[in-house]
Amino acid sequence: MKIYEYDGKKNICGEQIRKIRMEKKVSQAALSRALQLEGITIDRYSICRMEKGERFIADYELIKIAKILDVPVSFFFPDEEDK
Repeated sequence: MKIYEYDGKKNICGEQIRKIRMEKKVSQAALSRALQLEGITIDRYSICRMEKGERFIADYELIKIAKILDVPVSFFFPDEEDK
């Protein structure tokens, strides 16, 4: 399966993941561990690649990230004016 890019990135929500993760003082390693407890096997390096837009993010991963960071999924999709 070919993964397409948008504006040179493989996802549009990585920057928002990093923003809220940093605001909540959650390390990439801690987010990775929490995702693993939710049944999603992912390492810290993959979190880093997500945040940089270098890795595709599956919808089920985004749902769990939102749950762990206690934000609505819509938080990860800012309006164009917010960019």
